[in-house]
Amino acid sequence: MKNVLFICVHNSARSQMAAALLNRECPEEFHAESAGLEPGTLNPIVVESLQEIGIDISQNEPRAVCDVFKSNAKIFTYVVTVCSEAEAEGCPIFPGPATRLHWPFDDPSKFTGKHAERLRRTGEVREKIQARVKEFCAAQCALGANV
Repeated sequence: MKNVLFICVHNSARSQMAAALLNRECPEEFHAESAGLEPGTLNPIVVESLQEIGIDISQNEPRAVCDVFKSNAKIFTYVVTVCSEAEAEGCPIFPGPATRLHWPFDDPSKFTGKHAERLRRTGEVREKIQARVKEFCAAQCALGANV
């Protein structure tokens, strides 16, 4: 099993979604976790958006990247930043031998408007993350089949 760490600035939305989606999509191949540079509060609209597709992250706690490494002797095969291009400078850099990937997505915490509009836009981000996760799983499975 390969360990994957998704990181972002606040660990309140995109990294939480990506970890939950990867754990659901490829549970035999990967174990995903998430963390952030400056952990915030779990975004309730993200929780609601994932509940729409049967994933419950309501009990997740945002974590700091440094706390993950202090409490975890785990080696991460992949470290994936999910900050948008505009936030890339603030996205954490992970030291170590892991393969680093960057999957930029819009930040749901920056969406404005009524609840329904923010939920719709968060759902769009969720769908983009889900598509990227499925693509990643398929590519990794194909690599494993060729070994």
